Amino acid sequence: MERWKGRVALVTGASVGIGAAVARALVQQGMRVVGCARSVDKIEKLAAECQSAGYSGTLIPYKCDLSNEEEILSMFSAIKTLHKGVDVCINNAGLAHNEPLLSGKTEGWRNMIDVNVLALSICTREAYKSMKERNVDDGHIININSMGGHRMVPSADEHFYCATKYAVTALTEGIRQELREANTHIRATCISPGLVETEFAFRHHNSDPEKAAAVYESMKCLKAEDIASAVTFVLGAPPHVQIGDVQMRPVEQVS
Repeated sequence: MERWKGRVALVTGASVGIGAAVARALVQQGMRVVGCARSVDKIEKLAAECQSAGYSGTLIPYKCDLSNEEEILSMFSAIKTLHKGVDVCINNAGLAHNEPLLSGKTEGWRNMIDVNVLALSICTREAYKSMKERNVDDGHIININSMGGHRMVPSADEHFYCATKYAVTALTEGIRQELREANTHIRATCISPGLVETEFAFRHHNSDPEKAAAVYESMKCLKAEDIASAVTFVLGAPPHVQIGDVQMRPVEQVS
């Protein structure tokens, strides 16, 4: 990770869970991390914690609604002005709504597409543009995917969400191929966790907290820090090594 010290990383959805753990890990490694979310109170608190801990990097909170393209473009413009550009883009933000395929509301479907698919694609495009403008040839785009992007969960509440994550799997490989066509050494990686103990299930099952709690009590789940370790492992791989897809799940998880 030595070569990333002082470089700029963007982490989307950095206020809680995996995003917060990844932001902390990268700051600890000496990176300048722009952490974005719709609300930055928790990111500001995390930034203060990182500073108090004496980490060599810095965490810069940025308020951004990723379902709004104008806000994403404004964020990249601000990063260019203040920090020159993005060297590492961690597309972590994602959400799920209980909207089955046969009875779900279009609004919920659209919101999942906007954040899980379109925001990821827009951030990737703008990050690549930033790297290309500055002749950065060793950048990295990391998409935080899900095991739901590789097999369909047998639950109607999860089916549309899984479809968006299958899209992330396809997009990551498409990005890798386009980067090769562009004859660049910028890398693209997909990290696909199974069950991770975060606030995700409580947001997903917001009307049934007992159901959310039961999800995490069923087995020893992955921790957000496990995913952050995977991110630093991928970033720390030698520049000639392309890690395409990291699939990780709890030992006790069946599928």
